[in-house]
Amino acid sequence: MVSTHSFKNTLSYFKDPRLLTVFFLGVASGFPWVLIGSAMSGWLKDDGLSRSSIGLFGLIFVAYSINFLWSPFVDRIRIAVLGRFFGQRRSWILTTQLCIVLLTYLVSHLNANQDLATMALFGLLIAIAGATQDIAIDAYRIDLLQNHDSNYMTAGSAMATSGWWTGYAGLGSIPFILVDRPEWNWPAVYLVLSIVMIALMITVLLAKEPQAERQAVHAQIESQYLQGLTGYGPRRLFILLLLPAIILLILYANIGYPYWPAEISQGYQFTSVSLLCFILLSVFVKLLVDLNRKITRNSEIENTLYGSPSTVFKAPSHSPLNRLLAWLLTTMVAPIQEFFERNGSKLAISILLFIFLFKLGEAYLGRMSIVFYREVGFSNTDIAYYSKLINWGVTIVFSLIGSIFTIRYGILKGLFIGGIAMSASNLLFALMAVVGPNKALFAFTVLIDGFTSAWGSVAFVALLSVLCNKSFTASQYALMASLGTFGRVMLGSYSGVLVDWLDGNWALFFILTSVMVVPSLLFLYAIRKPINRLIQNSELKH
Repeated sequence: MVSTHSFKNTLSYFKDPRLLTVFFLGVASGFPWVLIGSAMSGWLKDDGLSRSSIGLFGLIFVAYSINFLWSPFVDRIRIAVLGRFFGQRRSWILTTQLCIVLLTYLVSHLNANQDLATMALFGLLIAIAGATQDIAIDAYRIDLLQNHDSNYMTAGSAMATSGWWTGYAGLGSIPFILVDRPEWNWPAVYLVLSIVMIALMITVLLAKEPQAERQAVHAQIESQYLQGLTGYGPRRLFILLLLPAIILLILYANIGYPYWPAEISQGYQFTSVSLLCFILLSVFVKLLVDLNRKITRNSEIENTLYGSPSTVFKAPSHSPLNRLLAWLLTTMVAPIQEFFERNGSKLAISILLFIFLFKLGEAYLGRMSIVFYREVGFSNTDIAYYSKLINWGVTIVFSLIGSIFTIRYGILKGLFIGGIAMSASNLLFALMAVVGPNKALFAFTVLIDGFTSAWGSVAFVALLSVLCNKSFTASQYALMASLGTFGRVMLGSYSGVLVDWLDGNWALFFILTSVMVVPSLLFLYAIRKPINRLIQNSELKH
């Protein structure tokens, strides 16, 4: 649906002062990727680690792909003391930022060759804190903007994307500029980065907590689960055991299958764990469907007897087991169930599959970009000025341009244009591999890559934002965003292995990353009509 907004009216969305808060929170969201991404890759490369080691070291980013597992707790758990003064969203943001500061300071005291395992552990903890910060920041942004004209969500997506790239590329240039100076080394650089993170905490201290009524919705859902669990018998224990079992299997697969039985070939790891997870999930879904039917029957009986369902079920016979299980189901299952019920199972699965595929090629490119620049012949200073600073400026400009286009012409067109452009821009990196360390080509490639990435990201973030229910903002956005990150992290982590397999043929590698974008665009075209209806329905609510 094409917007009737004039160009002037479209720009007026960016006058809202709330978007400035969204921007600076985006900066804080992007900065941890410097700490465990480009800066750490540069440190490991300078200390002589192999391409494969650096690529696999990126597995610590798995925290961003599985943060949906603990995202429901960000919706439900109130942090003591801080929660009272700062509110639900800001207290979570502030807590994670304090953790990042402490961990970055600790990393600054390590030696990459002697303390590699410890560095990996601290990197993982920074990733967990950063992934949790993302959950809270994304939920804050959606809560802040969702009760207004839905075009504010697109404008907010542009500001969040610009902020993220400011944190990742703008501030990400600092370590590379410093480390090229003879008096600086990587540990000293990380000490400076911990101070930068302290400065980024100012925003959350000054921001206002958005209003929300999720607690009442959660209480209603929990009371319904309590009604259904009453008299549900031993099946309650199966639900209680299956839920953590499924979570542990997902974690086990994502951390590399530790202690895998020697009798079973490693080639069967993914297949075996996936099959077991599917079986457990099928049993869990069957039990949940039966429970929901019981809840529906109870509600119909109450409607018949009393004219309306009770808002809170206060029967005195609730056991501690029932209360625990009702809380867990409300926290961890209800957000996913609501997403599937609202969209229908077929469309919900299709949306999640598209999200997984969309940025896969960009992931492979991004993981190896620093290594590629160094092997082609560029210095750390070149990387700082071209890859970081130019990319930063380009991303901000084209995030705004992309959001203006998306507001006027729709999210789907923004996604198609961004996806096609991302695929084409990867070919410029292949040209760089052939030409060599040409700074003019480097600048042009970074310019085009920044444009395509920004344009696609704005539409992508806007789509995820409008698909969320405000009662489960943190949970649902994290579920969708983590699927996109899953493709980038789990498969992108093998980018170094792929380059080695290609015998260091960087040109062919980047051609392959270009082709990786095509399946997601074909898939998006196939489901364009139902997704467009969802977007229009979201707009009508405002």
